[in-house]
Amino acid sequence: MVSHPAPLLFTPLALGPLTLSNRAIVAPMCQYSAVEGVAQPWHQQHLGGFAASNTGLIILEATGVTLEGRISAGCLALENDAQEAALRDLIAGIRTYSAVPLGIQLGHAGRKASCGVPWKGGMPISVRDGGWQTVAPTDEPFNLDAPKPHALTEAEIAGIVEAFVAAAKRADRAGFDLVELHGAHGYLIHQFLSPLVNKRTDRYGGSLENRLRFALEIAAAVRAVWPKSKSLGMRLSASDWVDGGWTPEETAILSQKLEALGLDFIHVSSGGAVRDARVPVTPGYQLDFAATVKQAVSIPVIGVGLIVTPAQAEQALQDGKADAIALARAFLDDPRWVWRAADAWGLTLPSPGNISGRRAKPGRAIG
Repeated sequence: MVSHPAPLLFTPLALGPLTLSNRAIVAPMCQYSAVEGVAQPWHQQHLGGFAASNTGLIILEATGVTLEGRISAGCLALENDAQEAALRDLIAGIRTYSAVPLGIQLGHAGRKASCGVPWKGGMPISVRDGGWQTVAPTDEPFNLDAPKPHALTEAEIAGIVEAFVAAAKRADRAGFDLVELHGAHGYLIHQFLSPLVNKRTDRYGGSLENRLRFALEIAAAVRAVWPKSKSLGMRLSASDWVDGGWTPEETAILSQKLEALGLDFIHVSSGGAVRDARVPVTPGYQLDFAATVKQAVSIPVIGVGLIVTPAQAEQALQDGKADAIALARAFLDDPRWVWRAADAWGLTLPSPGNISGRRAKPGRAIG
């Protein structure tokens, strides 16, 4: 095999106090397989293959800071002892064979909560049909045929900030190395950011300063309780893809403020706030958004967006568009994606834990 210079993909990266061995990150992927917010055996097997495959970091799926904050009844939550214990056991199991850094994405779905699982249509479910009351900046629903959300009072907003704090404390006790606050994809934090959704007239709506307030309050409150020895960041949608919506320039401003609060990274995605967005989905279509943020901050920026091959990921890093690459579908298709990437460059990666020596090299059979 021809040896090549070590690619950027396989150079270490510090996300604040947490150093990744490489820059290939398993992005959060909703599994819709929890029971009352509690992780199940499915989650162990879903994550186990990634953990045994030299990924730089695994970030668990969007996890509601309350049960009402879940996207669906099948989503994880982290507001009670049973949910915390299940995640602690999940981490303990992974730690028997892998030291891969583990993160969790904490969020609140807002008006996009109380939906069915995708294989049953994914449509909003009313309280009458077994769902729950959703909340949002105003009472305007995401779908015209969806139940109206409850418009949050300022006192209720403060309660949700405290729910993020409580969930972060539980994540720390469970053993996570990183928390990613979910401010993207049209969920509650993004709902407050987007002028297409946030029509409030109080101090949480209107001007950019007011629309940033909820995100910054959550970030500051979680930063105050999340250990400085662990990494904290936020995922943002950099564009609503609709005229008059949230913009990359506003994302850069928010990212600078998050850096000033002590966050360690920004994870850049896009879309999700409104239904009529027209998104030109092509390979790497969100990387320019990551580049805009990267030019505005000094903390690492994670890029995403239909990145499938190691060559694509490496090119994005070489072009300076991102500091790390998060992948989802590519890892689902091939949990050993990192191994294949290393083989392509003639690199040898250490085998994790007690499975040392069990990996077959390319072209070699196992007897």
